[in-house]
Amino acid sequence: MFEWHRTIQRMVNIIERQIGGGNDDLIALQALARELGYSQFHVTRQFKNLTGMTFRKYLGLRRLAHSVVELRDSDNGIIDIAMKWGFSSQEAYTRAFKRDFGMTPSIYRQRKIPLVLQLRPITFDPYSLGLGESSMSKHELQSVSATVVTLPAHKFLHIRNQEAEDYFGFWALQEKIPGQDCDTICGLLDSISAKLDRVTGKIGEFDGQIGAWFFSESGKLGYAYGIRLPAHYAGELPKQMLCLDVPQRDYVVFSHPQFDYEVIWDSVFAAVNKAMEDYDYAASGNRQDRDAFSYQIVNPEHLGYRVYVPIK
Repeated sequence: MFEWHRTIQRMVNIIERQIGGGNDDLIALQALARELGYSQFHVTRQFKNLTGMTFRKYLGLRRLAHSVVELRDSDNGIIDIAMKWGFSSQEAYTRAFKRDFGMTPSIYRQRKIPLVLQLRPITFDPYSLGLGESSMSKHELQSVSATVVTLPAHKFLHIRNQEAEDYFGFWALQEKIPGQDCDTICGLLDSISAKLDRVTGKIGEFDGQIGAWFFSESGKLGYAYGIRLPAHYAGELPKQMLCLDVPQRDYVVFSHPQFDYEVIWDSVFAAVNKAMEDYDYAASGNRQDRDAFSYQIVNPEHLGYRVYVPIK
């Protein structure tokens, strides 16, 4: 039923593995269609249908996104960056960069302001597609640990919505707010290098981006999304986002180790929630601090699933 969702996701993953590798033939449409076992016509039509953009446009934006990170984090020459990421010349690269970001690569390198980078689309997510998980997957669950840790002072750059209580509900509401949709916010966060929760450093994979729960003064639960930054961070920040100074604080971390998201996410989520419900704060000599954010980190491949609940 969702075969094309799987196929286009596979196509996106192939592009990401090969882009910038020096062999553009591997991500040419002809080669990708052959690898996937479909005609170029069907591949391009389904790609646009599921991602909302043409294959050519997407590939160009991903090349630009990778080049932005290299401009930001290295002293490599602009012409070298242009050639590495598949542009025919420095002039062609500069034109594309200015068209999409409103400035030249050299100006960006001087200012290093947040830019909206093209994300890697997720066309196959069994949970958003309503597929759930296999009944045979329960044995893959591991125990959830609960550990008290201290997080140093930091900044939390984020957007929030008092009407949302979870990730998917949050983005459904944010899509209705200009400049605060998922692609825009996550693309902006991708362009900021100093994320404290960054693991791989790869762009387009939401690396270092986290969710958070908070309580309003009336006690209503809300949801936020953003990144943690060093307490001394002084870089330019997106205007549509809030940046709060968070003091050093203790947290109970409820953690499930690495897992296969497509197979057992529902079970992992439920297991962590159960551990949170059963945790005896009084026996540990503390209580939940509802004046602070609870952080949610979902990184199945590298970290697993973690929830940081503030205590006092």
